[in-house]
Amino acid sequence: MTLTYIVHSGFALETAQCIIVFDYWFDPTHVMDRLLQSAKPIYVLTSHFHEDHFTRSIFDWRLRKSNITYLLSKDILKHRRAQREEADAWLAKGASWQDNIITVHATGSTDSGVSWIIKTEGKLIFHAGDLNNWYARFLTDSYSGGIIRSTEMDTDVDPEKEEKRYLGELKDIAKITTHFDIAMFPIDGRIGNGYTRGARQFIKRFSVKLLVPMHFLASGFQSAARMQDFADTAKTAFWAIRHEGESITV
Repeated sequence: MTLTYIVHSGFALETAQCIIVFDYWFDPTHVMDRLLQSAKPIYVLTSHFHEDHFTRSIFDWRLRKSNITYLLSKDILKHRRAQREEADAWLAKGASWQDNIITVHATGSTDSGVSWIIKTEGKLIFHAGDLNNWYARFLTDSYSGGIIRSTEMDTDVDPEKEEKRYLGELKDIAKITTHFDIAMFPIDGRIGNGYTRGARQFIKRFSVKLLVPMHFLASGFQSAARMQDFADTAKTAFWAIRHEGESITV
């Protein structure tokens, strides 16, 4: 398999039988121009409606390729970002879809939409979407519980409650599988101190062969690479992505 980083949370996974595109937003190195020329079927998965994960331009690919399947989070339809007939399936948490090449399970998120478990060619792939321990920065030794104002999110939050919700989503995912060959997960430095906490909890809960950072566009490649030491300690391979359009063979 070849995994290519497009940008932010956008990836393309090319296997012997198909191409799977995750959370396409934009494409600074024109990865899709090449992939759309392939004879292999393409599956387009979008985890939620946020503009850094979804763009309507994905539907233009149908003008260039016939064997393309759109598997989209149901919240995109709910927020009227697309019409019902534009996707082949609308999935919410707990739903699944399959054909003779891939099986897709929609799992939970701590933000909008879903995360994805994909099984193809005997491999298990995870794409987190916006599933993460987003308020980890507040969970310091001095935190004694209760509501805290998050200026970044412009909202009041209960960090302890949010962490429990995140760990609950991991528990639900573990009902399907406890190991992944590839896991793409947010390593977003904008969270502040503790921004790797969610990923560290993920690789503690699951056996992950390769951990791939994402959602770090604003904080940069070096911030994402800080996860390397934690992955090494957990004996999990880590892809320290260096630029858009970079690929790794798995």
